[in-house]
Amino acid sequence: MEGRDCFRDGNKLYFDWLAVCIRVLYLDKREESFTMEICFSKRAERIEEGIFTILNEKKEALLREGREVFNFSVGTPDFRTPEHIIRAMEAACGEPENYKYALTDRDEMLDAVRMFYKKRFGVELYREQIMSLYGSQEGMAHIALVLCDPGDVVLVPNPGYPVFGMGPELMGAKCVGYPLYEKNHFLPDFEDIEEDVARAAKFMILSYPANPVCAVADDAFYERAIAFAKKYQIVLLHDNAYADIIYGGKVGKSFLSYPGAMEVGIEFYSLSKSYNMTGMRISFAIGNEKVIRAFKKVRSQIDYGIFLPVQYAAVAALTGPQENVLEQCRLYEERCLALCRGLRKIGWEVPDGQGTMFVWAPIPSNYTSSEKFAVDLAEKAGVIVVPGTAFGSLGEGYVRIALVYPVEKIEKAVQKIWESGILKA
Repeated sequence: MEGRDCFRDGNKLYFDWLAVCIRVLYLDKREESFTMEICFSKRAERIEEGIFTILNEKKEALLREGREVFNFSVGTPDFRTPEHIIRAMEAACGEPENYKYALTDRDEMLDAVRMFYKKRFGVELYREQIMSLYGSQEGMAHIALVLCDPGDVVLVPNPGYPVFGMGPELMGAKCVGYPLYEKNHFLPDFEDIEEDVARAAKFMILSYPANPVCAVADDAFYERAIAFAKKYQIVLLHDNAYADIIYGGKVGKSFLSYPGAMEVGIEFYSLSKSYNMTGMRISFAIGNEKVIRAFKKVRSQIDYGIFLPVQYAAVAALTGPQENVLEQCRLYEERCLALCRGLRKIGWEVPDGQGTMFVWAPIPSNYTSSEKFAVDLAEKAGVIVVPGTAFGSLGEGYVRIALVYPVEKIEKAVQKIWESGILKA
């Protein structure tokens, strides 16, 4: 027995030794240090870390310090999604067939959009003029694939929502900013756009009620825009995400409701803000049939369509009761007035907003930099806002404040700003 044990132990030692040798000779070669030089695209290298990521890091740092934080940076509605939409989504999620590819938009959803646009905006549509998107942001990011080639000119607002410019730039287009000035009520002056730029432009992005500048356009503006587009053969893209959040008793309209609009452009209508469906990621591109047809063809190479339960939720939103939308607009207006009037009382001159779920606030007179003011506001008052420069060079001198808290908490944030002494420096 002892001999066999010694033989067995000897074999074990031998094979252990052999395994070590093999590892040294072969396996450890795979563990040698190796650094591969990866060359990224120039467009990827141009993209800086998003301002919202940076602000979120600032928020987390303040929370770790045990500070009370008022995060007015991201426009995520705090209102509850209406119950009938949730129930429609739940019912659809219970059907196994709904987990297959949604290769096309359901006729039921397209007809819901048609009926909604007719009732809400007085616009007649047919199915071929409608397509779904994973949110308007996704649509804005991809539309340049349809309308322009690398190097083509695109007109975008300055200040404007970042994807308006970033989307075309990622596709190789050349973005030319048209200025939005307070003296012009943050509406573009079409006569200020240089002739050669206008003739070269393939499309122009408009957005009213406007994020971030919170301006509202009148009928005359849209008439001028359509005339401008016809003169220079420019496709107009209108982002109508905030049509249902407009103040002072006004009623938001559709760009497509104006004569000639259907011939020169399309509109993006989102369910995110009106119905608090941000996470579901659904909106629609609507309008000129040629543009919609081409857009569908391009996007068919990118995805397989909107998850079917989300389509059924969209149907419920568009065909169901609209009282929640109206009440929500009223509450946003209350918040806007509480914030703007509260800030004016403590010495920060902020005009009342006209629409959207934001306030576009000139920085206090004792500051010259939006970013410096935003940093000080976070560190001294625990109030996080977005510096206007995140939306373009002409955003300098402003900050954007999201109306994502009830009036009571907004009033508390205003008090914190006053107590911080930041307005007295």
